This record gives sequence, C-alpha cells and structure tokens, in this order.
Amino acid sequence: MRYWWVNQKQTYEHEVPGGYLWSPKRKRNGHMNPYYEFMREVSPGDLVFSFADACIKAVGVAKSHAYECPQPEEFGATGDRWNTIGWRVDVSFHERQTVFRPRDWMADLAPLLPPKYSPLRPNGHGVQNMYLARLPEPLALRLADLLGRDVAALARAATRGDEALLGSAAHESVLWEEHLRREIEANLELEETDRSALVIARRGQGRFRESVQQIEVRCRVTRVDEPEHLRASHSKPWRDSDNSERLDGENGLLLTPSIDHLFDRGFISFRDDGRLLVSPVAHEESLELMGVPTRRVLESGSFTRGQQAYLEYHRDEVFLKSRVKVAG
Repeated sequence: MRYWWVNQKQTYEHEVPGGYLWSPKRKRNGHMNPYYEFMREVSPGDLVFSFADACIKAVGVAKSHAYECPQPEEFGATGDRWNTIGWRVDVSFHERQTVFRPRDWMADLAPLLPPKYSPLRPNGHGVQNMYLARLPEPLALRLADLLGRDVAALARAATRGDEALLGSAAHESVLWEEHLRREIEANLELEETDRSALVIARRGQGRFRESVQQIEVRCRVTRVDEPEHLRASHSKPWRDSDNSERLDGENGLLLTPSIDHLFDRGFISFRDDGRLLVSPVAHEESLELMGVPTRRVLESGSFTRGQQAYLEYHRDEVFLKSRVKVAG
C-alpha cells in the first residue's frame, strides 16, 4: 500500500462524488510535472487523503491504476474535452463527518514532512500548484490516527485490489474511442474502404493486422506463433494515433490476449533493444501467472527503426513507471 495526498480545492465537488482523480499529462507549456507524473504510480488499494478548503475532507481507496482519459465534462473547460487528454484514477471516496485541519496539528506533523514534494508547508498551509503527492508512511499513519480509528485501520490494511489488473477497459476510455470512431465514420473526405479499415484497426484486425504480420510472426513475450491466438496491438494506441499511424504495421506487435491487455494498459513495455520492461506498479505474481517473467531478463528480439519510434511513445505516454524519487 502507498499513501497519497491530493489537493482538490477546485475539483473536490466533482472528483469526490464522481469517484476519481484526474490530471493533465503535462503543464500547459508541455513540460513534465511531477505532481501529474505521480498519477502513474498509484495502485489499486492505495490510500488517498483528499485536501480542500484547508481541511482533509475525504479519504479514499484507489480502485484502478492510471489510464488515459479525456478531461471530465463537469470541469466545465471551454473547447473540445476530447482533445484534452490526461490521467484518471478511479477512487472510492468516503467523506468525513468531522473537520480535520492539518494546521492545527503541525507540532505532530511538521517533523514528518518530506523534504521534497511535501503537501504542506511548515505552517500547515497547502502547497500551491500541487495536485498529487506521495506521503511517507510515518506521516500517512500519523494523519490516519488523527482522523480516527476507521482510517487508522484502513491505513494499516495491506489491501491491493489486484483484480483491477485483469479488469475490462475503463468506461471513459471506451467512450473516448467511440467518439473517435464516430468522427471517422462521419468523415466523408475518406473513402468508404479507408473508413472501414480505420475502424477495424481499433480491434487489431483487417489491413492493420495484415501489415503487422509482414513484420511480426509471434508474441514477443510468450513466443506463441499460431495466428488464431494472437492480436495485433498498437504501440501508439489507436486512440492517440492519426489515421496513417492507425494502419502502419510498424505501429504494432502480435501479442496473446493477456499480453495485449498488459501492453495496452501500460503494465509492460519494451526497450529499443528488445528487452522487456515491467512496470513497478504491476503485481508480479499476477504477471508471472499470465506468462510474463518478472525475475529474469527477457530479450524479445530486435525492432525496426519505425517500431522503435512507436515504442518510445509507448514508454513515454502509456507505460506506468516511477520517475520521481520520494523521501520515506
């Protein structure tokens, strides 16, 4: 279990009743933001402290890993929300009946604050421009004790919810892809055969699969080579690709269904030299049962230059990895 602090001053009324966290992927200038990158480290079963209006107003348990998702409609931002893609984590929140102000307890909490990415200033005020941060365990457990027995017990429960690893695609992601499918079908500038090929490519079939099969012959992880047991999986997801990329055979790998799921959700990826990468947030026992080695190096073979370019996108935008060192 990990412990997280989320600042929801502007989004509390949407995110807590809606049961989720949502952040952009990057700052407006395109630069990385560690408080957004933390979203990629959340695992099912993690505990989340919700901070708004200078109080911890709710406590939640994460129900999913991060997944790509358009900005929620209820945020009310102008423009097309489908073009604003960020990270979403599903969370089961429980609002507190009593007010808890951390600044009233800083004599207890200040010594436990991490030197980097602290959610609070020494005076007890929240940190501006911070969304999500990981809490050191001593700080999280002290907060839980102050919040009450129920939270204290929850904070010490070693629950993970690994069944989420095998869950179906998130509802919002499905809606997003349906929106893109309708856009393609309504685009009369495309030939009917091209529209059909693009839609079918979403499922890893048709022209896209044929192109992938000209490059790939077996699953890179399990080595299964019977075509009927393999799916053509996009390295740069169909939802993120332009029409050319959606049909490009170098943007695909042949994978068994379970490996396709792990690759699509960012639990595994590949280096340019073919070495398998396993996400630090993935449940190793589950991956082993699905045929993914986690205790030895797996060399999957070389990739073309085109494949390497798409895999770079996968590692940067899909793969769930820790990029930030956290004290404690």
